[in-house]
Amino acid sequence: MKRRIMTAGMLAMMLAMGMTGCGKSDTKTDETTKTEQTSETDSNGEKKQSDNETNVMNDEQKKLYEEIKKAYNVEEEQKIADALEAKKKSQDYTLSNMLIEYNPFGTNMQSLYVYFKTDNAVKVSYTIHVDKDNIEDFSRDVYQQEEYQTEHEFQVIGLIPDTENTVTFYITNKDGSTDTKEIVYDMGSLYGEEEVQLDTDVKQSADKLTDGLYVILGNDSSSMDFVYYYDNNGVLRGEVPLLGYRSHRLIFDENSMYYSISEKRLAQVNRLGQVTNVYNLGDYKLHHDYVFDENGNMLILATDTTQDSVEDIVLKLDVNSGEVTEVLDLEDLFGEYKKTCVKNSSDELDWMHINTIQYMGNGSVLLSSRETSTIIKIDNIYDQPSVAYMIGEKDFWDDTSYVSLLLNKKGDFTIQGGQHSIAYETDESLQEGQYYLYMYNNNIGISETRPDYDWSAIGLKESSATEGKNSKYYKYLVDENAGTFELVDSFKVPYSGYVSSAQELGDNVLIDTGLKGMFSEYDENHKVIATYKMNYEKFIYRVYKYNFDGFYFEKNE
Repeated sequence: MKRRIMTAGMLAMMLAMGMTGCGKSDTKTDETTKTEQTSETDSNGEKKQSDNETNVMNDEQKKLYEEIKKAYNVEEEQKIADALEAKKKSQDYTLSNMLIEYNPFGTNMQSLYVYFKTDNAVKVSYTIHVDKDNIEDFSRDVYQQEEYQTEHEFQVIGLIPDTENTVTFYITNKDGSTDTKEIVYDMGSLYGEEEVQLDTDVKQSADKLTDGLYVILGNDSSSMDFVYYYDNNGVLRGEVPLLGYRSHRLIFDENSMYYSISEKRLAQVNRLGQVTNVYNLGDYKLHHDYVFDENGNMLILATDTTQDSVEDIVLKLDVNSGEVTEVLDLEDLFGEYKKTCVKNSSDELDWMHINTIQYMGNGSVLLSSRETSTIIKIDNIYDQPSVAYMIGEKDFWDDTSYVSLLLNKKGDFTIQGGQHSIAYETDESLQEGQYYLYMYNNNIGISETRPDYDWSAIGLKESSATEGKNSKYYKYLVDENAGTFELVDSFKVPYSGYVSSAQELGDNVLIDTGLKGMFSEYDENHKVIATYKMNYEKFIYRVYKYNFDGFYFEKNE
């Protein structure tokens, strides 16, 4: 039996119940921009710093942006959750009479909220089908607290816009028998203008691709900003609207997903898509990266807007209390070097440009400094931060007091240049004090704040953002005991002087060549399996692949 769910009917129902997030937002809007904000008042009547979001939008985009703001208003999100809870209690929802709402919380434009009960404990999966030859079915097993249970509440993601979607639910009993329920949902248009089907070039069997969704972080549009989910076929399965700027990665705790939604804000979102917290950083602007420590605190790369320099601060965010604390100002450790630097072409003193943070445990972090092409280990970040060592070019640090902190390069290779998205990796086969460190090595030699230094003399001859022979995937073995690092794996990738990312996926490697608007997954022999190209305005900042197991989907043990 098919059940047809129509957009107009759903919208009417939501309006009747007050479930469209209508109400006063916690941000002010300028009629002509996205938005030029100064200050606002929180629920306690206290003045707080707003985000500075100045991208210009047309009239239709302004209307959509007002809806996006509602999605990141925690009070309005709770009203929607309360309305859903009341609806759940209003009648018995069963397999033949499911409660289904289109994207009630406004955080994924290609999603449905689903709730129903069953007499027997079952597990649930779904398949989305559309009648288009170039779009394959999308199937996933639903996450539940228990593998088999009688109450089912979850988010379906992966709907195709401007298309009739047939969603088939599979209800599997403990004895293996299965019941099915089919609905049809006519989805409307997306908020953005991204491609539903990417230009996809599959070089090998698609079976070699790892499971998961490619998450595009940072479309950096001059109008509206989003996070996108694409499947292995290059088909769009999620459009997550942002207030502005970009998200840098998705990070998870037991029950929530976190991501940045503007320069000064991060959101906590539950499995159903409800925004349960929005964290405001006040006088700080986040950039590039954030990570959890072992206690569930978030470490965030930031700029102190009251200082003369940028991208040189690390913050700690307590996600339970919302308290923001500055734990590291790199000037305190590298003040002597900072004095030698000049402002860049944007008239900013971006003297370190920290673009990745990796948490190593016990208060130690690795920081990637693009401007110095150096990777820095910081110990005791919460107490008395100190530089443990650095991985960089000795010639660059020569004649400074910091040169003695550099590990020794073991082997003959050109050092990393302008690296992005470094990743710390441990391995049981390694001795204590050893670890792997891999990265997107942009292979560029440039430092605007140290214009006197000749990077070409050490082998980094590229200085253009877009015109270069190649960038590289680099993997080091770092031996803290011997005080060395050596290149144990590398291969050439398409060139991008700035931005970009690398991610190991088992034996595969995902590479985002940001300034070319493309990403590729490589096999264990460093051969391309598939390449995806996007229409882009500036670049695609980073691409990471997430399987969402234990969040949206059933956790595979």
